Amino acid sequence: MAAFAAIGLIGGIRLNLTPSEPLGIWRIETVSRAPSVGDLVFVCPPSTPQFEEARQRGYVRHGLCAGGFAPLIKTVAALPGQRVAIGDTVAIDGTVLDASLIRENDGQGRPIIPYSGGIVPPGHLFLHSSFASSYDSRYFGPIPISGLLGLATPILTFGP
Repeated sequence: MAAFAAIGLIGGIRLNLTPSEPLGIWRIETVSRAPSVGDLVFVCPPSTPQFEEARQRGYVRHGLCAGGFAPLIKTVAALPGQRVAIGDTVAIDGTVLDASLIRENDGQGRPIIPYSGGIVPPGHLFLHSSFASSYDSRYFGPIPISGLLGLATPILTFGP
């Protein structure tokens, strides 16, 4: 088991156990270009009090990223300079993002506060998942591109 874990870490293999994307085995592919809208990526969340609270609530898992967070698998929904508007749904530059309903409460009835919206700052990405209960930039806002690990490529996956 330890050998499999070591191979996974060195080879960029990750096991996804969250329903934001299909469950299963994924590979982190090195990115040799700037990220684009629509890219499915692995990203380390920043080590902030907001993400620490998210971990305590069970929205993010423990892992090998800074702060002890697990990488997230999300789709790039907006790039630096794009305008994000948050209402009942998310709009990027005036176009409503599919499957972007904003929830007022999490699955346990606790209030969850959405991101206020604005222009994605330089060096940041706005991330999204079409899974209705996903903890993504709808709630934590744009995150630094410096946490980008690479593109997420499924190896062996199955739906939740």
